[in-house]
Amino acid sequence: MGRRRRCRWVGYRPVAEFYKPRGVPLSSLEQVRLTVGEFEAIRLSDLKGLHQEEAARRMRVSRQTFGRILNEAHRKIAECFVEGKALRIEGGNYTIIQRSLECYNCGFVWKIPLEFPLPLDCPECGRPIIQAGDKVQDKK
Repeated sequence: MGRRRRCRWVGYRPVAEFYKPRGVPLSSLEQVRLTVGEFEAIRLSDLKGLHQEEAARRMRVSRQTFGRILNEAHRKIAECFVEGKALRIEGGNYTIIQRSLECYNCGFVWKIPLEFPLPLDCPECGRPIIQAGDKVQDKK
């Protein structure tokens, strides 16, 4: 029996759950499941251009594990493109890293993903934000 998979730290939640060929109903397509951890590996390596060592550090996994996650993600995406399958992004053992923000003026507290830029003004009172701290929110 293999070891239990460690939790992947993710800085960004996927905007969409499905990607599919245009003009083909989703119900008639075979689906390939890409985990949120694999999605994060693609985002950090291919989109943000981070080296595998830095990306692995951000996800709190070893460089070798990150390489395996990234290779599996590339294989799944290629399978969808080449064979015309739908890509579903869901699941896996992950935690969203979030930043907790508090307005110094009105005390309103809210959270945003760590990778999002800091807003300049409080959404409650519209005045400048003074305090920020990092928090972790589980996927649930």
